[in-house]
Amino acid sequence: MAERITGTPDEPWSVERLGAELKSYIGRLGHLWVEGEITQWSNSRGNVFGKLKDVEGDATVSFNVWRSTLQAIDGEFSQGDRAVLLVKPDYWPRGGTLSMVAAQIRHVGLGDLLARLEALRRQLASEGLFEASRKRQLPFLPGTIGLITGRDSDAEKDVLRNAQLRWPDVRFRVEHAAVQGDQTVPTVLAALARLETDPEVDVIVIARGGGDFQNLLGFSDERLVRAVAAATTPVVSAIGHEADRPLLDDVADLRASTPTDAAKRVVPDVAEERARIAQARAQLGMRLTQLVAREGERLEAFRSRPALARPETMIDQRAEELGRLAARADELAGRAVDLGAQRLEHLRGTLRALSPQSTLDRGYAVVQTAEGHVLRDAADASPGDRVLVTLAAGSIAADVQEAHPVE
Repeated sequence: MAERITGTPDEPWSVERLGAELKSYIGRLGHLWVEGEITQWSNSRGNVFGKLKDVEGDATVSFNVWRSTLQAIDGEFSQGDRAVLLVKPDYWPRGGTLSMVAAQIRHVGLGDLLARLEALRRQLASEGLFEASRKRQLPFLPGTIGLITGRDSDAEKDVLRNAQLRWPDVRFRVEHAAVQGDQTVPTVLAALARLETDPEVDVIVIARGGGDFQNLLGFSDERLVRAVAAATTPVVSAIGHEADRPLLDDVADLRASTPTDAAKRVVPDVAEERARIAQARAQLGMRLTQLVAREGERLEAFRSRPALARPETMIDQRAEELGRLAARADELAGRAVDLGAQRLEHLRGTLRALSPQSTLDRGYAVVQTAEGHVLRDAADASPGDRVLVTLAAGSIAADVQEAHPVE
């Protein structure tokens, strides 16, 4: 559907008419209850000129509280307060400005804020963002510490001073951010992103020196909590508010009770470490001295034994034992030789008794054919055969004249 256009180039509205129409249209809205965060509260001659920002978005509107209305309001208000205003939109044609004239103003109930905070806390806890298993271990001695805090704040001074007192060579990269008001979340998120991209930063500290509950609401913002949960660098929360802990304390890898406590938890104390080293060296020296003394006692015990006190005694004993063994060996060797000689003589006698030579010595002879066969039967010889007759001493070649076989 085409957009309706009022007026023509030849007959346009005047600025005064436009202003009047806007004032009439806006005036028909009547009174509205609006909730937001007060980001500006300026008192001028009893009248207040302020700005109200959406608690989640980036929308902001101006508002006025006239002196007569302000005098009837209970309580005091200032920048950073969460408030509910009963306003009537008003357009001022002469200045071309739109403002909200507040008829009533009151603080948002603390109970309501706590209820919202607890609901968010339960939601994030159900997602596991507060689990101990997600907590990252802080380095023992970080090379560079990223610090997010307010400019020239006591929190910044406390962290830097106490960290340098503990470890003089500690290095910081400081990113300043708003720590209360509507700029808290965007500036802290931007600082966190810059430190996350720095490879030299080993741990990030977000510090603020306590404050009113409403001033700390930015540190319970869901965007900031999720960004810290997703960070790859360990994050330390040092907001310093014990009564109402912001959600940042729950999601951070380490919660410090104060900025001073954060400095003590992030860097070691050089004096304490030197004391530990000295103690370790003393214990090591004592253990080493005890070990040397114990081994010395063992060596002295070995040296006091007879074998080491008079080493020649061991040699004399071994010499005597060797002499006895040598004499025994000679005795056994002589006995073995005698037994061998006796056995040899016995075998010699047996051999002689069984030897054909003994038979020959008794007058017998051995007759062999020309082929070398022993003649045992006269029938095996014929007259004219050549035979060899072996005697006890020598042999005789003969011819068979006659053979007389046994009949």
